[in-house]
Amino acid sequence: MRLFSGRVDFLLSAPQLKFLPDATVPEIAFCGRSNVGKSSLLNALVGRKKIARASVTPGRTQELNFFEVGEPTQFRLVDMPGYGFAKAPVSVVEKWKKLVRSYLRGRTVLARNLVLVDSRHGLKQVDLDMMKMLDEAAVGYRIVLTKTDKIKASHLDRVAQEVADEARKHPAAYPELHLTSSEKGMGIDALRVALIQDALGAESLD
Repeated sequence: MRLFSGRVDFLLSAPQLKFLPDATVPEIAFCGRSNVGKSSLLNALVGRKKIARASVTPGRTQELNFFEVGEPTQFRLVDMPGYGFAKAPVSVVEKWKKLVRSYLRGRTVLARNLVLVDSRHGLKQVDLDMMKMLDEAAVGYRIVLTKTDKIKASHLDRVAQEVADEARKHPAAYPELHLTSSEKGMGIDALRVALIQDALGAESLD
């Protein structure tokens, strides 16, 4: 847990695979629909307000953004471009898809992927498409429900059950859902523990 309260620094943005950092430490990637709250969740996890820049403009993140955790670096967090933003030019969308797919399928140090789902809306087709791609690439992933403070408990229970039922159909999906609120801090500590275990193993927890 101390890792997230220590050194966390932005490393670089990679618009193409040739700009990726050397594959020297484990990486955990964050993906989800545009405006699902990836940047806000990253900020909440590391306890900073602006380590990852949140945008009110969907689809703003067009590169893979890498953040180093620990001194010396123990692992990296990777903020990936949001998917499903219909207003982006087709050529830009295809560029994003190629970058993300190539990274997910070929990155040897990728320890875990997080698929973020807005709890107000539940799973959309683009989320299912991403989950299928991860299944086919044999990339293990956790499903994280975001913005859980924005809906009623009964609605959240229903959405969580629907997502859990769908997750059981996907071989690469981790069975445990993570319910989070970046604004209220709900579920953040539990997700920190899970990410450290994914990146470094259970023995790294203190």
